[in-house]
Amino acid sequence: MATNRRAEVTWNGSLLEGSGKIDSATSGAIGGETVSWKARSTDEAGGSTSPEELIAAAHAACFSMALASGLSKEGHAPDELKTSATVTFQPGEGITKIALEVHGSVPGIDADAFQAAAEGAKANCPVSKALAGVPEITLDATLA
Repeated sequence: MATNRRAEVTWNGSLLEGSGKIDSATSGAIGGETVSWKARSTDEAGGSTSPEELIAAAHAACFSMALASGLSKEGHAPDELKTSATVTFQPGEGITKIALEVHGSVPGIDADAFQAAAEGAKANCPVSKALAGVPEITLDATLA
């Protein structure tokens, strides 16, 4: 069964001087966060988020879920997966790179099998597939 997720944002003003607010999301888990060009194009976010930061969170979460699923199907449910996604945004070009990094504690598996499972999750998680147009997506997978 398909599910739909919706987010609503209000933007006021020009791109450079204006700002927006995430008004609501289907789950109610987010809402009220501000978004701005400054948060998107500089390292001085000033308490605002950006589309790229939200994409990073979505990608890290989706990748973690896909990796946990793949490992579990092979009989190696993880104790813990700590995943980060760093999204590089270049004004005028867009998103140019995503770097995924995962550190896993997985009983009964070796480093090569963990790497293979991580590569599979990178290739097959729905967010990775949605971001297939990004020129470079890297993966650093470390087994504890």
